[in-house]
Amino acid sequence: MARVTEPSVDAASAAPAAAARPRRRRGFHVALGLLALLVATLLVFIWAHFGTFNPRTGRLNPSEHPLFFPVLMVHIAGSTVAIVTCVLQVWPWLRRKHLRVHRMSGRLYVFAGVYPAALASLAIVAFWPYSPLTGASDILLSFLWLGITTYGYVLIRRHRVADHRRWMLRSFALTASTLINQVLGPPLGLVLKPLLDTNFAGSTAVLDQTWSGIDGWLGWTLAFIAVEWWLEREQLRRSARR
Repeated sequence: MARVTEPSVDAASAAPAAAARPRRRRGFHVALGLLALLVATLLVFIWAHFGTFNPRTGRLNPSEHPLFFPVLMVHIAGSTVAIVTCVLQVWPWLRRKHLRVHRMSGRLYVFAGVYPAALASLAIVAFWPYSPLTGASDILLSFLWLGITTYGYVLIRRHRVADHRRWMLRSFALTASTLINQVLGPPLGLVLKPLLDTNFAGSTAVLDQTWSGIDGWLGWTLAFIAVEWWLEREQLRRSARR
């Protein structure tokens, strides 16, 4: 009589994991598509407002602050490059099939995106501050954005690909935090506006600065927490496979 062999424990546990991979891939592709859609919507909205390059669309009077609008446009242009190339960088197909394009878009992300956008943000906070709450958030975000991106670039120059990927995912989270700001802004307004005559003593200026500050802090901190959760979850999956 032929002996029936039982499947090994490893084979039995590997089957559900293999079945889960296509679901994870589909979920990632859906998330990437939504990210690209959000980025396109945000850029259309921003450039419809500032694309005329009219200094009067800025926050400050151009006759009193002639350099504010040019610095603001450097920040907007750099942020645009960063967020577009960020989508390209997290696209696995592009990295696998067109490594040269991936590398070129990575250099654009660092040198034409993050660096000018973050440095212009620091200049705006230094010379034309909006509020202490928003300014503190922008300063910390800009230094983190510069430091983490630079470290990720140094790692790939040293051919430490896995470490480079982890640190650049943190950089991408900070880049994409502006999307979270756009999503959180309207709900925060619904919560804070009814408090105008009580908590804010009827001052719309204080309300606007508080609204902007909370939105600014929440945007990048939530993005950073999310990417750390993702990296930790990924590490746990690898440990379980081993």
